[in-house]
Amino acid sequence: MDFRVRIPNQPAQPSAASPVKQSGAQPHKAENGAVFAELWQQEMQKSMAVKFSAHAMQRLQNRSIELGEGDLAKINDAVAAADRKGARSSLLLYDDIAMVASIRNKTIITAMNGEELREHIFTNIDSAVIIK
Repeated sequence: MDFRVRIPNQPAQPSAASPVKQSGAQPHKAENGAVFAELWQQEMQKSMAVKFSAHAMQRLQNRSIELGEGDLAKINDAVAAADRKGARSSLLLYDDIAMVASIRNKTIITAMNGEELREHIFTNIDSAVIIK
């Protein structure tokens, strides 16, 4: 996702944590824009990131399911796609892992691996997403 942000023509207010140039000159406007755009992007990514409930984290750990950054990116994309379609609660199928997600809250509620899939019926979902 690419965000373009227009910065007003106001000098930046230095914070206690940011270094200030000794010459007293203000940073170049392009630098301000780049810093702001970077911070904006980081905040947007935080708000878009899928969370895992305590229950889901426990299930992942008990079932020895490990997810890497690439896996999490695919799961985030799947939740975003379900959200665009108006889903509220989805079954996410990824390799041999099934996860139930609250799409509105961007939260994985539970997870299980292939062995347990044979024994389960999924209820209270309005959609399913197959992640490739």
